Amino acid sequence: FCLVSDEEPRVLREENRRRRRKKAITSSSSSSMDQIAVEFVLPTTARGGNSPDTLQLEVAGNWTVEQVKAQVWLKAVTLNLCPDFYQRLSPDHCILLYQKKGNVCEIYDKHQVFQTLDCIRYWRALKKDVGRIQMVPRPQPSDESLQYQRYLNYLIGYDVTDVSNVHDDELEFTRRKLLTPRRIELSDRDPKLYSMDPWVTRKPLPEHLLSKVLIHIGTASQTIKVSIDDPPVLASFFTKTANKRALLGIPENMCEEDFVMRVCGRYEYLYGDKPLQNFNWIRQCLKNGEEIHLVLESPPDPELDLVQKEDWAQVDDCTGVAGTHEQLTIDEKDHERVFTISMWDCNRKFRVKVLGIDIPSLPKIPEFIVFIEASIFHGQQLLAQERTSSKSFNEEVLWNCWLEFNIKIKDLPKGARLNLQGGSTYQDNTAVTGKTKSRLLYYVNLLLIDHRSLLRQGEFILHMWKMPEKSEESSSSINADKLTSATNPDKASTMAIAILLDKYCYPVVLPKSRDVGRDIGAGGEEAEGGERGQREMPNHLKKQFAAIVATDPLHPLSPEDKELLWHFRHECMRDPRAYPKLLGSVRWGKQEDVLATHRLLERSSAWDSSGLDVGLAMQLLDCHYSDAQVRSMAVRKLETLGDDDVLRYLLQLVQAVKFEPYHDSALVRFLLKRALRSKRIGHFLFWFLRSEIAQSMHYQQRYAVLLEAYLRGCGEDMLQDFRKQVEMTEALQKVTRDIKAMSADKYDVTAQVVFQLRQKLEALQLSGLPKSFRVPYDPGLRAGALVIEQCKVMASKKKPLWLQFKRADPTTLSKDPIGIIFKDGDDLRQDMLILQILLIMESIWETESLDLCLLPYGCISTGNRIGMIEIVKDATTIANIQQSVVGSTGAFKDEILYQWLRDKCVSEDKFQQAVERFLYSCGGYCVATYVLGIGDRHNDNIMITESGNLFHIDFGHILGNYKSFMGISKEWVPFVLTPDFLYVMGTSGKKSSPHFQKFQDVCVKAYLALRHHTNLLIILFSMMLMTGMPQLTSKEDIEYIREALTVGRSEDEAQRHLLDQIEICREKGWMVQINWFVHLVLGIKQGVEKRST
Repeated sequence: FCLVSDEEPRVLREENRRRRRKKAITSSSSSSMDQIAVEFVLPTTARGGNSPDTLQLEVAGNWTVEQVKAQVWLKAVTLNLCPDFYQRLSPDHCILLYQKKGNVCEIYDKHQVFQTLDCIRYWRALKKDVGRIQMVPRPQPSDESLQYQRYLNYLIGYDVTDVSNVHDDELEFTRRKLLTPRRIELSDRDPKLYSMDPWVTRKPLPEHLLSKVLIHIGTASQTIKVSIDDPPVLASFFTKTANKRALLGIPENMCEEDFVMRVCGRYEYLYGDKPLQNFNWIRQCLKNGEEIHLVLESPPDPELDLVQKEDWAQVDDCTGVAGTHEQLTIDEKDHERVFTISMWDCNRKFRVKVLGIDIPSLPKIPEFIVFIEASIFHGQQLLAQERTSSKSFNEEVLWNCWLEFNIKIKDLPKGARLNLQGGSTYQDNTAVTGKTKSRLLYYVNLLLIDHRSLLRQGEFILHMWKMPEKSEESSSSINADKLTSATNPDKASTMAIAILLDKYCYPVVLPKSRDVGRDIGAGGEEAEGGERGQREMPNHLKKQFAAIVATDPLHPLSPEDKELLWHFRHECMRDPRAYPKLLGSVRWGKQEDVLATHRLLERSSAWDSSGLDVGLAMQLLDCHYSDAQVRSMAVRKLETLGDDDVLRYLLQLVQAVKFEPYHDSALVRFLLKRALRSKRIGHFLFWFLRSEIAQSMHYQQRYAVLLEAYLRGCGEDMLQDFRKQVEMTEALQKVTRDIKAMSADKYDVTAQVVFQLRQKLEALQLSGLPKSFRVPYDPGLRAGALVIEQCKVMASKKKPLWLQFKRADPTTLSKDPIGIIFKDGDDLRQDMLILQILLIMESIWETESLDLCLLPYGCISTGNRIGMIEIVKDATTIANIQQSVVGSTGAFKDEILYQWLRDKCVSEDKFQQAVERFLYSCGGYCVATYVLGIGDRHNDNIMITESGNLFHIDFGHILGNYKSFMGISKEWVPFVLTPDFLYVMGTSGKKSSPHFQKFQDVCVKAYLALRHHTNLLIILFSMMLMTGMPQLTSKEDIEYIREALTVGRSEDEAQRHLLDQIEICREKGWMVQINWFVHLVLGIKQGVEKRST
């Protein structure tokens, strides 16, 4: 086949001749040239009749869809059918449709080889001799659907139809392909269950919560006693209240089916056949010792969840799937009949021509030299790397040179990305030697094999991203933004690079597999490997193997380790815990190894039959694995998660989508499916995606496509809810920014500013804000009108708004308003990630029957560096307590906190409970913040409730203030445990007390429990840094958590380690207090960041 490039065209006939001499087995290759008889129903009608024109055509199996259309067109022209249609228009004017099980499907991908289409398999299964395909004019969207699209774009916060910034049709392709999983999910959805969405858990109830429950029902307030093992079936209530029907106001002609129980004041339904104790709301009440109040009402109408009908035809799931190597190869085929080339026939090395770069305005750096570094990666594995010569930097630099990589085209795996980095070398005059240093300034990625498995060809002009500031120096830092295949949408001011890839006469396709039995090469290797691989592992290696498998996910594997794992890969396949290690040892740049790996994965049953280990599945979804088969295997495991667990890991799973090479993936489909099944999951998916779309240019297109796919299936009721939430947040964001601009530089807040705020809110309230809206961080709550006289601006640099809303639900029993802080200027995505890990830690402790009273308050990032935070009731900062008593010297009085708690508790009993709560929550936060490396806090960021519950706030703040992370400062303490905290526990100085002993005991238990889930925490932590904290992704930062969890040490050593940390805190506690004291003194002089409550 010819290679078109700007060198003399090379015809690779020699190789073909050589191969023909080998005369490979001619079996299935002939069958791949089969003719397929198809009847085409045309868009025109026969003269004089009203039935459509039809044509029958023998279609060659290896034609592409585009060629099939051209042939039909040609035949229509030859037969002189309706000349002013066929001679005036091109085949592109029409699309192809076929019927399958009552659905209309579109043959969408013009590059697809005809014999790989789904309709052919379908016809064969039905034993049809002639297939039927309809050719219809390409439909134009109706005004109604365009308007609906604009509405969805508004909710998404991004125009998904905008393709001005893409170099292929992957976005459009994915939007169409996601229609299928959506339809399947909607056809299986139980309307009643979906409309009520009962929030249940499968986890066993912790022992200390078992009890009988008093339930208060309905308007007339009936109280009945039920066992928490009973399901919320109304029948049992009605039998107990048979004679009280009249009291409850239930008409005689209605039976229990007409009613459902809902939690008073919340949109939480108790419905279904699960026992009461499995409902999350009931558990929360038991845990907090609260009474359970329910209201009887008619169930919501499932009709409200109506889904708008699509005007798209379905795209079948074979779309974009390549054929096998035998169907695509040019071997033994008549050259006139070759229309695609198998990539596995391309024996030459891969190369790229760097034409040059172009930049609108030069960065202000004197005299420096630039070069381009080109690397090919699969996941984090470097397959090949080359770089250009260095040239001096102007607005335009031309190289015009080929870089040839040390990897053959046939060895490029799917998901391989060409990473281009523009770097500069400059004299480092600070060093004594004045040696040259280089740093990387810009980068961009191009997937070498596109979403439909075609090798990229031709010229590309790619707009590059700027390197994140902190990581210019260290190229070792991996963060998710560096993996994106999107190009920079801001074309006016960024550097563009022009490259040229080899051009071929035909599409070059990466086959999906080889026909088994034909492949001598790999088959032979497997056959002897079969013997060798199945051999028992010698005993001295078993120990070594077990040791490798037992290491944590961050443990680097040596080349010898990798070789051992690969050699005994059959053995590895029996132990799912070895998968991440084995798959990390595969040479993804060797086609035979990749095929062998895929075969092993297909044959292995150990993975699917093993129990669910979330940490293990999540490992295979991080940035090290780009292979689609590996990633779908991990997702297959997650399919078994219950809804409450999906919610628990949802934020992390949404972040893991950044590590997918392509927009459409098993992970994306999993998220879509689960969100369409549960309104609660859908609600959080909406906000998690929307917050990324608003802030992450690198991934906004991918996330927008997923969010659109969800919104097209979530139903009218949810769409209305989202619209209200978006309108509300946008209006309040504007007010927040206006107020911040008004008093930007001052710390304190004048009465004038508060007056202005209230005026603005008043105006908003009158201008037609939604009457009520679901609270984004807690969808069970509806907030109504603002309580304007209680709203204020908080005294802090970022000028957050303190807002209070009425409760919108008339059945609510609570007199308190709903308090929400709106804050502009911090990336709340970081807070969300940390709070989410705290929730996961809580669930780990729960499995070991520990309750450490953490308070992971609600927090949602709703836009670019803006969002809302839940106001925790009756809580104040430690700084406020200390200051309120004695002004600036408060930081020195140990008994203040103790005294404050005493004053807040009405009885000795209550006070003892508060001390107990303080002890547990203090222990929980000490351990959790230490493990995450965020324990060294200022007393402004630590709060306490009147019932003694201590908690930390404002995590994005600490991660943004880099200096306090990872033990950089000399005074660093592992966590906050100051003399005033110890005083509450009845100890001072070096003395101990029963409370303090208990505190140590609680800390140790909590710490050891977390260590039992080391791998899960390590993977969550490293994903958190990679996806949300670009300034913290160097190896050392990620390694922190291994030391904090004392990886590889015994339980006893771990326990000693933690007790040592507590000692350090006791010794340094007074230093921390001095720091706080200095802060307070300065604070009085200049009104430093404070939460006035």
